[in-house]
Amino acid sequence: MININYRDSRPIYEQIKDGLKTLMLAGAIAKDEKLPSVRDLAVKMSINPNTIQRAYRELEAEGFIYSVSGKGSFSSGRPDLDERKRAELDGKLKEVIERLLQMGVPAGDIRDYVQGILDGNK
Repeated sequence: MININYRDSRPIYEQIKDGLKTLMLAGAIAKDEKLPSVRDLAVKMSINPNTIQRAYRELEAEGFIYSVSGKGSFSSGRPDLDERKRAELDGKLKEVIERLLQMGVPAGDIRDYVQGILDGNK
């Protein structure tokens, strides 16, 4: 399920949102599968329902889930989810590389490190 790390600098709603995205991309939550109600998930995770509601609202705005009035929220199963996740991760990778460069890490060292990961050496 979704793990919450209270030491994480990200807000809890973002951790929930990311956890649900991961479950959808991994296929653990299938297309058109009903998600737990806000109240049920809040009770199960011992979290304020408003936090769950915010995560659901943002997931819906991003196209990961849809709501049916009176029925609940469902996984959208959109085919572009993998592309969205890749674009999100590409952005994070770019941000990390830019930070390393700003810290003075030589581009060659970054390149070697990435190549080592690709080669299975890291």
